[in-house]
Amino acid sequence: MKYICFGYLDVPAWSQLSPEEQNARIDACFAYDAELKRNGNWAGGEGLQGPETAAMVRFDQGRVTVTDGPYAETKELLGGLLMLEARDLNHAIQLISNHPGVTMGPWEIRPAADLTEMIRASEARRRLATH
Repeated sequence: MKYICFGYLDVPAWSQLSPEEQNARIDACFAYDAELKRNGNWAGGEGLQGPETAAMVRFDQGRVTVTDGPYAETKELLGGLLMLEARDLNHAIQLISNHPGVTMGPWEIRPAADLTEMIRASEARRRLATH
């Protein structure tokens, strides 16, 4: 089963580290990611650029609006996500517990939703609507 793991960075704690300490932690993360790939647990993942590069798209009062952001007031920053193949939630927790990134901030782990049946039902409804 796939699990989506959101990794957060504790920005104040990270900014206290020397560049050498930051590089050592980053290198440890990528080394562990390589291990996840070798073991077949890696299903994907990307780091995120900072929130100053983000755009928020909302549907409000009948129209779409786009604003900069988010600019949430928080000491933790969403830094990236991983998709893991794991037997169950406990296995996913075990995999992330061993990830060096857990020393940089908290991780949120959620099972990926299987939307296959929802997509199939939507396709059927749309086919009927066009006939």
